[in-house]
Parts: sequence; C-alpha cells; structure tokens
Amino acid sequence: MASLSLAPVNIFRSGADEEKAETARLSSFVGAIAIGDLVKSTLGPKGMDKILLSSGRDGSVTVTNDGATILKAIGVDNPAAKVLVDMSKVQDDEVGDGTTSVTVLAAELLREAELLIAKKLHPQIIISGWRKATQAAREALKAAAVDHG
Repeated sequence: MASLSLAPVNIFRSGADEEKAETARLSSFVGAIAIGDLVKSTLGPKGMDKILLSSGRDGSVTVTNDGATILKAIGVDNPAAKVLVDMSKVQDDEVGDGTTSVTVLAAELLREAELLIAKKLHPQIIISGWRKATQAAREALKAAAVDHG
C-alpha cells in the first residue's frame, strides 16, 4: 500500500500574515475604529479639512472635509476597516450624503463593543442588544412623526 503524503498547502498570498483568535479580533477593532477617528474631525460646522497627497506621479494635493472623498483616497488592508469604507461608499451611492456620519456611528458602536467583549460579553449578546435598540429607535421615531399631509 502506497503512503499518501499530506503536505500543507499555502492558501495565503506571498507576504500575507495570519492572525488568530483574540489578536485577529483586536486588529479588526483597531482598524475600524481608526477609520472612524480619521473622519470624525471633519464632522459639523467646525469640521476640519484634511490634506490628501496623491502617491501617483503628479503628486496632486486635495484639501477636503468630505468623508467619502477621504475614504476613497486611502488604502485599507484591515478587513473590518474595509467594511466601514465600503459602507461609506454605499451610503454615498444610495443617498449622496451622510458618509461621515455612518462611518463614525459604526466605529463608535464597535468601540463600545470592544469594551463589552473585554468584559467577557458574548458578541451575539451585543448584537441582540443592538437589534433591540434599533427597534426601540424605530418605534420612537414613528411615535414622534407628524403627518403634514
């Protein structure tokens, strides 16, 4: 009977790193929260501009306080941070406004989730709480709505 050799197969691209368990979770939190912090200072009437320097041949400079523009200009490797960037793009495509607000809101929810997980709260419990809070917010908005028609 011939012996079968089971050599490990590399499924990662060259130079890729593998993170496990708590390290991967913390890395995701840090990346997503950093994206929120990046655009948070652009919010509101006293929002600050960011200077974006293109890494291309022309080295163009853009000054903006638009969250969508900032997030389109940066390169993101962190998977959780990419989700926030993609969420901002969808908000821009669907609504055309509120890109910074949704990014900051999501990042702040993740910041609080990180604290709860550090206190050993299971992620599914956190998600359940978010769903209940969403339902309560919907009901409060419906109750406060006034029909002017």
